[in-house]
Amino acid sequence: MKVAVLKGGISSEREVSLVSGEECAKALRSCGYDVTEIDVTRDLWTQLENADPDIIFNALHGDWGEDGRVQGVLDMYGKPYTHSGVMASALAMDKHRAKHVLRAVGITVAEGGLFDRVEVSKSHPMNPPYVVKPNGQGSSKSVYIVQNDSSNMSAAIAEDKEMGEEVIVEAFIPGRELTVTVMGERALAVTEIIPQTDWYDYEAKYAKGGSVHIVPADIPHEATQLCLKWAVEAHKALGCRGVTRSDFRFNEKNAASGDIVNKIVMLELNTQPGMTPTSLAPEQAAYVGIDFEQLCRWLVEDATWPR
Repeated sequence: MKVAVLKGGISSEREVSLVSGEECAKALRSCGYDVTEIDVTRDLWTQLENADPDIIFNALHGDWGEDGRVQGVLDMYGKPYTHSGVMASALAMDKHRAKHVLRAVGITVAEGGLFDRVEVSKSHPMNPPYVVKPNGQGSSKSVYIVQNDSSNMSAAIAEDKEMGEEVIVEAFIPGRELTVTVMGERALAVTEIIPQTDWYDYEAKYAKGGSVHIVPADIPHEATQLCLKWAVEAHKALGCRGVTRSDFRFNEKNAASGDIVNKIVMLELNTQPGMTPTSLAPEQAAYVGIDFEQLCRWLVEDATWPR
């Protein structure tokens, strides 16, 4: 069976995607698939025609990779592909709209909204501390945590055009960083992420030694169960397929001692989790007995068209 692995692309997360794609291609070859690696350009259709695959493995990250646009091309191309389809990809990448869906099904999310980037740089849109980030990107690039003294931060936000004209501003949620991978409709585990930088930024996510992962997270049983439950509910509510990863904050000091719901806030859902050597989804899969080759093979076997 011929599998085309899409990697690289034209987003700011190109370098991470190249590593994800190479690792997945290597694993799939070990499983016996005939693999072609495609470093995606704007001429993806021609690249696919030249490769003539039976199945397409999407290892792209960021805009043009997990926001519904590439998925639209794959739908038109008409071959089975992995991960989520057009609507789920677009909705999950639009953090503001995704939060409305998550809140509607009873999942606690951070308060906030969409604002003009330049206006945000001029005055506080809400009481600090708060987070300013792109509404449609991942991997913690161009994310700013604004405290009371934000003069230097304001200038950086004003100049950071890669964020887009509209940015999402939301209350900063203190606490422990947790994440859950969903495979199909099965939540695998809860991992606690302890960044070795000030917070879980791009370097902490992808640099070797940038963070410490504890799986399973050493948190109360009720907190574990709620994170697992919410990750599956978010996966379903947004219409996702394949593998996703949901990120949470757990603030043990928040609310009454027995009130687990108000101690956990969901930050976002990722429809194309990283598949690099330091990535969380493969690590959680391994924890439940699914090695990297099995995970990649499962994604290929799960591929359908349309999504």
